[in-house]
Amino acid sequence: MSELTEAVAAPQQQATDGRAPVVSVRDLWKVFGPKAAQVPQSEELAALSRRDLMERVRCTAAVRDVTFDVAPGEVFVVMGLSGSGKSTLVRCLTRLVEPTAGEVVFEGENILAASKKRLRELRRQKFSMVFQHFGLLPYRRVVDNVAYGLEIRGTGRAERTRRAMEVIELVGLGGYEHSYPDQLSGGMQQRVGLARALAADPDILMFDEPFSALDPLIRRDMQNEVIRLHHEVGKTMVFITHDLAEALKLGDRILIMRDGEIVQIGSPDEVVGAPADDYVRDFTSDVPKSHVLTLKWVMRAPQAGEVDADSPVLQSHQIVRDAARAVLDHRGPCRVAEGDKVVGMVDDEDILRVVVAEEGLK
Repeated sequence: MSELTEAVAAPQQQATDGRAPVVSVRDLWKVFGPKAAQVPQSEELAALSRRDLMERVRCTAAVRDVTFDVAPGEVFVVMGLSGSGKSTLVRCLTRLVEPTAGEVVFEGENILAASKKRLRELRRQKFSMVFQHFGLLPYRRVVDNVAYGLEIRGTGRAERTRRAMEVIELVGLGGYEHSYPDQLSGGMQQRVGLARALAADPDILMFDEPFSALDPLIRRDMQNEVIRLHHEVGKTMVFITHDLAEALKLGDRILIMRDGEIVQIGSPDEVVGAPADDYVRDFTSDVPKSHVLTLKWVMRAPQAGEVDADSPVLQSHQIVRDAARAVLDHRGPCRVAEGDKVVGMVDDEDILRVVVAEEGLK
């Protein structure tokens, strides 16, 4: 790693764009067991490993002292292996699972202090969830499945049908609005689930491994659909997955969990370029670095007299693969900028070093 980029190696806990977060999670715990409430309050118990905690007080800490923010319009991905606590975490955000301790603040409101009535309002109007199992109503047509949340909210038939038809077109299901779920493929059923979540126009969409049961090609199509919809509607999203490739493809930032704890939070290039420990390093070892790393990871400080006012200017956030053509075609050092400020230089050797390292992994 070059000296210029060492500063980005530290994991990011919080969003850094200056906007007030949509969701702020502070010191969140979820402990299962007969003495669950004691664990977060005791430094001794909180420090125990999963196995020792079970032996000591017959408890399991599924989420351990987790803190993070989600910025407006961000796709925030939570990933980890089975049993890491990621699904429990996302369910704690809407109190589908009751947290043991900590704080979940949504748009300035502490969700954990909300009454049952207020919680129902938030779930109907502010949150929408998309699960792995679609949960479609088998005897309702697509349009009625999509409109179901609006029906529960009390929206009139004409208005909810109009809104359902809008989002059916948005997710690419136009022409299937009168079909029943069993007449659709798995991917199409998941699009119905996505349309149902969008129909209520929530402030935040939460996905709990929604595509893990789909065939690889359909899964890729649905990932692309989420990216397209995010660009079109700009919703804040929290996305749970065990698949690193999916996390890198979808996430603006990624939270990696192990045994209920945060291992690292960062953008895809930070996770790949500066893994926090051997656990993350093993996760990312087979990732094509040129597909993820940005120029800030390969640029270097300009040498005396090297800055050429006529050389191409590339932005530091550009992916190495996408910038490679311009660098190789120029056959000389190119300037790397952040906005209007030149912050480094990159040449064909810097680009090829990443590509050669990838080939060495194969």
